[in-house]
Amino acid sequence: MYLTQHTDFGLRVLIYAAVNDDDLVNISEIADTYQISKSHLMKVVTALVKGGFLTGIRGKGGGLKLARPAEEINIGHVIRCLEPMVLVECMGDKNNCLLTPNCRLAGMLSGATQAFLNHLEGFSLADLLNKPTFQLLYRAESGSRAAWP
Repeated sequence: MYLTQHTDFGLRVLIYAAVNDDDLVNISEIADTYQISKSHLMKVVTALVKGGFLTGIRGKGGGLKLARPAEEINIGHVIRCLEPMVLVECMGDKNNCLLTPNCRLAGMLSGATQAFLNHLEGFSLADLLNKPTFQLLYRAESGSRAAWP
């Protein structure tokens, strides 16, 4: 199984926002930190806001923050929101495969996909946080928290 770059970036954004939860974060600093495209990140953030994982505050002094505590953000739900999970043509909208009426592959792959997502639903965003991640991503100059909680 392969997750798209969109989902990978989405998880990174959430981790960054969780580490810096004492302050608002912005797309530019996240893009700079991870050295990824700001324009692509904007699409990812839009999906995370629509999915209810991030809150966006507009205007001067605005930014992004987690929509709820990291312990309440389920990784399986994030991936379901961001990832199309179309492993083969017949699982998508543009199915032209002549085997579809008699094929068992889609059913097998669908079951595997559900098992994968069900496993990830056992984890929260808080489970992805640890001291080394905190030390890499925490913006000490902008926050008041001095050390890993």
